Amino acid sequence: QLPLVESGGGSVQPGGSIRLSCTASRDNLTHYAIGWFRQAPGKEREGVSCMSSINGRTSYIDAVKGRFTISRDKAKNLVYLEMKSLKPEDTGVYFCAAAMDQGMCVMDRQTWYDFWGQGTQVTVSV
Repeated sequence: QLPLVESGGGSVQPGGSIRLSCTASRDNLTHYAIGWFRQAPGKEREGVSCMSSINGRTSYIDAVKGRFTISRDKAKNLVYLEMKSLKPEDTGVYFCAAAMDQGMCVMDRQTWYDFWGQGTQVTVSV
């Protein structure tokens, strides 16, 4: 099993920045693709960004391009989602997920991911 844990959530003002972290408590993420998802209040969970462990290929939804950055620190067994220029619509519970890597990652098929964290709340408000 690959239990995942997210951290770094909190409250931030619009235009501010925050960095989320994802790690595996009983394994390493070296060979897994990682996806970040979020669920806004009253809405379905959606993909935000993902990264392949094989080639480092990344993907972002248009709403966060230029503002969010996914990265991996293999030495620390961490995957980050750095979020800048935050907007109120970025508010939600953010989840990380891991999948067996095939040199790609997806954000529109949540069932592709094998392991999920419990989520961390990000609130963007004045």
